[in-house]
Amino acid sequence: MQNGKATTGRLGRLRALMAERGYDAVVLRNNPDIRWLTGASRVFDDEVAHTAVVSAEGAWLHTDSRYYGSFVTAMGEDAPFLVDMDDVTHPAWTAARLRGLRARTVAVEDTLSLGFFEDLQVALNKASAACLLPRLHGDIALLRVQKDEEEVALLRRAQEITDEAFDHICGFIRAGQTELEIRAELEGYMLSHGAHALSFDSIVGSGPNGANPHARPSSRVVGEGELIVIDFGAGYGDYHADMTRTVCVGTPSEEQRKVYDVVRLAHERCAEVARPGMLGRDLHKIAAQVIADAGYGDYFKHGLGHGVGIEIHERPIEGLRSEDVISVGSVFTIEPGIYLPGKFGIRLEDFGIMREDGYEPFTASTHDLVCVG
Repeated sequence: MQNGKATTGRLGRLRALMAERGYDAVVLRNNPDIRWLTGASRVFDDEVAHTAVVSAEGAWLHTDSRYYGSFVTAMGEDAPFLVDMDDVTHPAWTAARLRGLRARTVAVEDTLSLGFFEDLQVALNKASAACLLPRLHGDIALLRVQKDEEEVALLRRAQEITDEAFDHICGFIRAGQTELEIRAELEGYMLSHGAHALSFDSIVGSGPNGANPHARPSSRVVGEGELIVIDFGAGYGDYHADMTRTVCVGTPSEEQRKVYDVVRLAHERCAEVARPGMLGRDLHKIAAQVIADAGYGDYFKHGLGHGVGIEIHERPIEGLRSEDVISVGSVFTIEPGIYLPGKFGIRLEDFGIMREDGYEPFTASTHDLVCVG
């Protein structure tokens, strides 16, 4: 069950934004935003089946019988949201709620489906409720950047399970296994050792497959002396871990060790110099420069990292064109890589939180090149 104090604090931050913008109410349908505001853990799936309305004085959530009991249990008796499962459509429910509030300026997320938006306009007309409907352009996603203590605890637990899974898989891998076999063992371990879910479909890319940053595991057999890029994470309480390690089956070549050392240097330099107020693009440039100076600039093309939380990819973004500011309380990855087509790839990824005095990683696994098998 979520801490009511944390949920109340999140609503307070949204209401401060509403007061600043002159919004009478906000309508929400994006599951991650509703999860963040309600604190209802382990209720949501991929279906957009809920609608929330928040005003300066109240907060309401409309769902259906499939989820109602789970919401009530997850949020607890002191939850600031009033939950119902009235047998009406979401647009009709929303229009009635807004009419009751006499709301005139009602912000909606730009993630709303066009169908819902149009149906809401029709429902407002039927309810004789005249509302301006300005859009929120990622504003709640920006509020979610700053993680509170409860969120940090969930993220740390997710990473603890992920670190344990890495130790396990290093003892499991042998030459002659397939990428799919390795993924099955890795994911099975996480799910049987505390993970509530997987953060995403795990990446296991061996040999030349590892040169594709988002390689999908295949029936390819892992050979002696090959590198394997393993990108994975455990989910816990709807929050995610994200970690990548590159391991060698047997003894690495001189070239493999050289490239690994460059990636490690890029990672550790960024972790060392990261400070509150930096732009995401500036942190990316530091890693890119280290890699370019070593002669591999053409082989690092993705962004340095991204925020992590309820969603596996959140703000802030660290990429060449990112305007995001890395603020105190933001949780993000550092994941430089070098990918040599037809040969191998190497990526080293931790994630952690920005404190007043710098970056604190949640990831505990070693940065050394681990040799397995």
